[in-house]
Amino acid sequence: MWKTFLTVVLFLLAAVALLSVSILIKKNGKFPNIHVGKNPAMRKRHIGCVESQDKEAQKDNPMAVSEKSK
Repeated sequence: MWKTFLTVVLFLLAAVALLSVSILIKKNGKFPNIHVGKNPAMRKRHIGCVESQDKEAQKDNPMAVSEKSK
């Protein structure tokens, strides 16, 4: 039981270490920005992230007609 647990923990630590090698070695290394709104190819196709679209849809429209009845 313990042997299996330690093997899994060591495997996970090795995987994390290997994934972070390029970040640790590069000068000013950081994780790549994979956000849809920052991707030039997506912006070229006019595709935005859901959060941005939702925020835009919730803005008050100054040209909207009030549907409230008095």
